[in-house]
Amino acid sequence: MSGAVRDGGDADAAARAAQAKAAKVMRAFVKDGRLVSIPAARGKRLVILDRLAQEFEPGRHYRETMVNLILGQWHADTAALRRSLVDEGFLDRDQGWYWRSGGTFLDDDPPAPERP
Repeated sequence: MSGAVRDGGDADAAARAAQAKAAKVMRAFVKDGRLVSIPAARGKRLVILDRLAQEFEPGRHYRETMVNLILGQWHADTAALRRSLVDEGFLDRDQGWYWRSGGTFLDDDPPAPERP
């Protein structure tokens, strides 16, 4: 029946498929805990950016130097990663301060803070 409403099983299957796709992207682009290259394809890049965003504690503000130190553990081009995180809505910035504003939040993460 083509007009049937999806049930919870379909949603669970879709979530599992998305997780499998994300895991495949991570395996392709992360070796020994380092990002080997920044994906050109936006969908793959979003998977990587979502993982990088999880390095930033919700509710905490970071100076650019600290953001660079955290991102530098993953890849040398911290400026490109930082810019992508902001442009894609994973981090916000204002007057030299950065904070997490998006990405996957774990159940124990507090909600994202309002802009200062």
